[in-house]
Amino acid sequence: MWRSAAKYLLNNRIYRNGMQKLLTGQNALCYPLQEVPFQGCRQHTPAALKINMLISAVQQVEAFDKQRCITVHWEDGSHSLYPYVWLRDNCQCPQCFLPSAKARKLPIKDLDVNISAEKVILTDSKISVIWPDQHISEFDPNWLKTRCFAQSTREQKQKDLFLTDRQNWGSELQIPSASFEEVLNNDEVAYQWLCALRKIGFVRLKHAPTEKGQVAKLGKRIGYLRLTFYGLTWQVEDKIDANNVAYTSGDLSLHTDYPALHHPPGVQFLHCMKQAEVGGESEMVDGFHVANLLRQLNPEAFRILTSVLVDFTDTGVDYCNFSLQSKHRIIDLDHNGRVVQINFNNATRDSVFDMPVEQVHPYLSALKDFVDLMYKPENMVTFKMEAGDILTFDNWRILHGRRSYSSTNGYTRHLEGAYANWDETMSRLRCLEQALYGNK
Repeated sequence: MWRSAAKYLLNNRIYRNGMQKLLTGQNALCYPLQEVPFQGCRQHTPAALKINMLISAVQQVEAFDKQRCITVHWEDGSHSLYPYVWLRDNCQCPQCFLPSAKARKLPIKDLDVNISAEKVILTDSKISVIWPDQHISEFDPNWLKTRCFAQSTREQKQKDLFLTDRQNWGSELQIPSASFEEVLNNDEVAYQWLCALRKIGFVRLKHAPTEKGQVAKLGKRIGYLRLTFYGLTWQVEDKIDANNVAYTSGDLSLHTDYPALHHPPGVQFLHCMKQAEVGGESEMVDGFHVANLLRQLNPEAFRILTSVLVDFTDTGVDYCNFSLQSKHRIIDLDHNGRVVQINFNNATRDSVFDMPVEQVHPYLSALKDFVDLMYKPENMVTFKMEAGDILTFDNWRILHGRRSYSSTNGYTRHLEGAYANWDETMSRLRCLEQALYGNK
């Protein structure tokens, strides 16, 4: 329950409040999908089991003109600093913010970056900042707490927003599986599917109808599919004069799809409608896991593959005629040095090699070491898809391949594929989370 504010000290602009605030919270409870539980999925309590949890209330607020910030002291003993300019930039009043769009209306051209607070007032439910022009900005304490600038809070916020935690794996992986129909029709199952897709990088959906159009349903479940030069969906089967090595029956070496695009698709779907009687086994490798192994075992090879840009190309006629060129590092890192994307397709790696001649041998040696690590048995999962299986996987992370197969007695292997982007996929994940749990 609330306790009202006690003292208001105007001379040194310190305002005290002994209130406590209640917030609806959630316990940890994970609903595994079918067959193999999702390890590391987000964990939530269904609405019927929600409980109230105390959060830290504001004990005191101080305004410091010299540091150009306010300091909020929380009842748990911690404190948070908020710059004046950030508070004014993020004013939540109707004049400055459009709640229906969750969008800032205040133009940055109207922002005074040297602004100071004239007065700060703490009440039971909010912190109010009065600016020199008498404009008032009001902030919910919990809203401020989740946006504080402490490193631990910032890191946690980024993990929550982008699900950056990964579960690396090798041959020990038990392939996470879910019912195709439940993913389409049950929001909780769909949410856990997308969480596992992000965390593990690979989920197999079972018992889809063995007819075209099922990957399009997954695209609609997320939002929409990504159109490429191979169409919204594409058929993986033996083709005369194939315009892609996937459309043959030979071995398909480990690769990520479409590095010939400057922005390769983030998510891929492959639906097995007919499987070969002999051969056709799928091979999957966690590229992040193998890249980190390379970093440990051969730092120089890792340095080369994370620094040198390589040319990729793809030409042909499908959805329409196309002639693609791009440049990528085989291993992309973020600003913290963490592996975030693998770009490798040996079939479309261009013979144009934009590097000094003396760097060619070291580069190809580094690439060979990386690929050799991929093919080590302890780093690879091998299995045979069954009719009705749909593989859903992170194309920025998972390298996939296929062993050669034979078509016998007129029984031809047939898969249908499609792509989605991570932006749309993560958007659906967040929307499902909001609908299921009310998280912001």
